[in-house]
Amino acid sequence: MTQSCGLVAVVGAPNAGKSTLVNALVGQKVAIVSPKAQTTRTRLMGVALQDDTQILLVDTPGIFEPKRRLDRAMVAAAWGGAEDADVIAFVVDGKGGVGPKVSAIAEALAARREPKYLILNKVDIADKARLLAHVERLHAITPFAETFFVSAVTGDGVADFKTALAAAMPEGPWHFPEDQVSDVTERMLAAEVTREQLYLQLHAELPYASAVETEAYKEREDGSVEIHQQILVARPTQRAIVLGKQGSRIKEIGARARAELAALLGHPVHLYLHVKVKENWDEDRGVYRDIGLDWVD
Repeated sequence: MTQSCGLVAVVGAPNAGKSTLVNALVGQKVAIVSPKAQTTRTRLMGVALQDDTQILLVDTPGIFEPKRRLDRAMVAAAWGGAEDADVIAFVVDGKGGVGPKVSAIAEALAARREPKYLILNKVDIADKARLLAHVERLHAITPFAETFFVSAVTGDGVADFKTALAAAMPEGPWHFPEDQVSDVTERMLAAEVTREQLYLQLHAELPYASAVETEAYKEREDGSVEIHQQILVARPTQRAIVLGKQGSRIKEIGARARAELAALLGHPVHLYLHVKVKENWDEDRGVYRDIGLDWVD
C-alpha cells in the first residue's frame, strides 16, 4: 500500500477555533481550548490518519497585531508554522465574519504559493445568509483552491474536510508511528493542560500575562507520574487570584488538570502547583525556551 504524508498549517485570527478543529481532525485532544483569545502560544502538531495517509496538522497561534515581545514571538511562530506546508488552511470564525484582522491575514496569504483552503468554522451558530458573503469577500482578496463549511464543535463538515486534506497530501512515508497523535512532549502537554484550566476557571479575572512551567516530571516505581509545575504571574494581586480564598482556586485548578492528565497519559498523576510572582516574566529567554517559543528581538 502506497503511503502519503504531508503538512497542513492551520492559521487564522485568535478565537477562530483552530485548536478545536485540529482536535476534531485528529479524533482526540492534542491542543488546549478555551474561550480566551490567543490560547495557543506555540506550534503544536497533531497527527491525523485517513486510510493510508498521515496528515500533520500544525496548530499555530492566532495571528494578530503584536504589541510586545511575547506577541511578536507568537506571530512569528504562526507564520513559521506555515513554512514548507503542503496546504495552508485558513480558519475563519463564520459567526464573527470578516473584520480587519481576518482581511489582513487573507492579504498576507495572497503572496504565498502554497495551496490555500478557506474554512468557515462555527457554521452551527453563524448566520447562514452571511456565510456566502464572507466567502465572496475573502476570495476577492486571495484565490483559495477549496472552501469548506464546518463546525469543529459538532463535527459537521469535518469528515469532508479531512478527506480533501488527505487527497492533497504527497506520496511519501509516514513521519510518526500509527498510534502517535502529537509531537508534543509529555512535559509540555502537562504545562498546556494546567494553563488551559487557568484560562477556563479564571477567564475574566486572570490577565493574559501568565505562564506555566513544568519544573520536574518523573515516573514513580508504581507506574504513576509526579509533576511539579510553576505558574508565573506578573503581580501579587494575580497570585492571590490564582490561589483563591484559602487556596481553594489553586486546588480546583490542580484537581481538574490532574484528572485530565491522568486520562490523557493513561496512568495516575501526582500534580504539585506553585504560584510565583515574576515581574516581566515575558522578558525572560528561559521562559520562552520552556514554553516552546523562539526569542524575537
